[in-house]
Amino acid sequence: MYGRDTLAEPMAGTAALGQSGPTGTGTPRQTRNAQGSAFSSDPGTFARDFLSYGRDVAERWILFWDTLRQRADNMLAHERAGKPALLDFDYEVLLDARRLERPANYALLRVTRVGDECLEDCLDAAKPPVVILDPRAGHGPGIGGFKQDSEVGIALHQGHPVYFVTFYPEPAAGQTLADVLHVLRRFVEEVSWRHSGAAPVLYGNCQAGWAVTLLAADCAGLAGPAVLNGTPLSYWAGETGINPMRIAAGFEGGAWLTHLLADLGDGRFDGAFLVQNFEGLKPEAVWDKYANLYTHLDTERERFLAFERWWGGYYFLSREEILAIVENFFVGNRLEQGRVQICEGCHADLRRIRNPLVIFASYGDNITPPHQALGWIPAVYKDTDDLKAAGQRIVYLINRHVGHLGIFVSAKVARLEHRAILESLPRIETLPPGLYEMKIDNPSGDPDCREGAYQVRFEAREVSDIRFARQDPAFERVRDLSERNEAFYRTFVSPWVRALTTPWSAAMLETLHPMRTSRYLLSEGFMPWMRGVRWLAEQVAADRHPAAADNPFKVEEEHVVSRVAEGIEQGRRLRDALWERLFDSLYGGAGNARPVVPEHRGTIDEAPPLDTRTGLDFQAAGISRAATIGGS
Repeated sequence: MYGRDTLAEPMAGTAALGQSGPTGTGTPRQTRNAQGSAFSSDPGTFARDFLSYGRDVAERWILFWDTLRQRADNMLAHERAGKPALLDFDYEVLLDARRLERPANYALLRVTRVGDECLEDCLDAAKPPVVILDPRAGHGPGIGGFKQDSEVGIALHQGHPVYFVTFYPEPAAGQTLADVLHVLRRFVEEVSWRHSGAAPVLYGNCQAGWAVTLLAADCAGLAGPAVLNGTPLSYWAGETGINPMRIAAGFEGGAWLTHLLADLGDGRFDGAFLVQNFEGLKPEAVWDKYANLYTHLDTERERFLAFERWWGGYYFLSREEILAIVENFFVGNRLEQGRVQICEGCHADLRRIRNPLVIFASYGDNITPPHQALGWIPAVYKDTDDLKAAGQRIVYLINRHVGHLGIFVSAKVARLEHRAILESLPRIETLPPGLYEMKIDNPSGDPDCREGAYQVRFEAREVSDIRFARQDPAFERVRDLSERNEAFYRTFVSPWVRALTTPWSAAMLETLHPMRTSRYLLSEGFMPWMRGVRWLAEQVAADRHPAAADNPFKVEEEHVVSRVAEGIEQGRRLRDALWERLFDSLYGGAGNARPVVPEHRGTIDEAPPLDTRTGLDFQAAGISRAATIGGS
């Protein structure tokens, strides 16, 4: 789910890349000489710059490693506490699904307090409750409300009663996808009952979005509006060179590898594998994350640690769950085909959905691009008249740049797009059946503008406006290969792997996973000499001497950081291009899934240039990049 985000909030006080910054007097500290160098030709000034930068580097180096030590200690402390949800709000547990007749590792929370303020006097009884569901895709819960400017915070600010669906690190024994859906429906019914039968607004983030979609598409259906944020529903859709994740199964042979990992985990699939895949998707984003921490350590340390508490909390899925997800969605793409079985005699049918849908996607999201968020609509409805005849209303909102995580955790996005969605829900529910694009006119560009300073309008669209070029036969071949490999593995290999796997071997593999060891080994518990690093960091923090932002060595450091990021990105682009070419040769081509739209439409076809689209937005999630390396 995650990398560089062009909507990252720039840090105040940093100089533009390659330029001399202002001094305290407001005059340039130095200018480039005739040879184009930013370094002073005066030996005394050069020496002072060098010594100041050298001391700053030494201090930052100590503080950098101490931050990684603190991250490791925080991770271990979070695990010892049972990995609770990382919400920045007080809450009470209403239902613990582990105690229901069909147990699952989910719980329903009600937000009760923000800081010292009780919410009861602030809620608007006329507004429907909002239920926010976080993605269960390797990480733990809480990202939808781990800071005040979040989906939870905005919904509370708008006067909505807010409920949060959390989950626990370990799945129930034999937990199935059907069990999870049964529990989620029980939660929806509980919230509705608490509000005199009012249908709640369901906010689904990423994986939780398609869980909400399954609830709406099964035989019981849903009544209230659903907001799907970065939700992949059309898994075979995408754009060549931009969305390589969709072709990964073609190189892994399908679902059998997932089955093997779950067997080695003693019936549990380790979410650390999913997080590792996310980081591998955009390696330049990982470089940016650590480089940004090092270059702006004085301002980024706490933001880094807050986000890493969530990013480093790995949760498990049951073998039955992960296989159902991979076979039905990632490889099989059965949801848009109406072939996902919910229970005996009931399949999910997207044409059955009658509650209004709001789909929020971004071209900066390479995990769930607009192709995957919207591509199911023309696959299910042959044209706009068909959609209207079904009595459905679908509204989509496109952000041009924000990455996957930023869709549901960026403070800017929460204060503008999510606030606009919540404020516009009454209008959306009164729209005639059809397809609409939601446009937000915000002339000031300020996400904190008051109501009335921005306007929301809904422009009617045709289903053909979001019809993407697709070559499904290649992915059908992958699905066929996956089914054959999985049948062979399940019959002849899995019984032996299960027989040889023990809880001890599963625990060893869990502990030795690189996503954990890369963090554990920097904690004081594993490395006693890290206590010395902590002591040194305390001394440095008490008497810190940062170099000036316009120090020529500091400016050159920013150049180097940026160039390394560009090099990694170019390598990753070459890797992705080779993968695409190999996939084409093996399976007959993934197709260049660019949108096919009428030229007169100024809508989804206005994608930003390829080099501006990034998906792994550590920055919008709380780790901003400085303006010096590409912030907005």
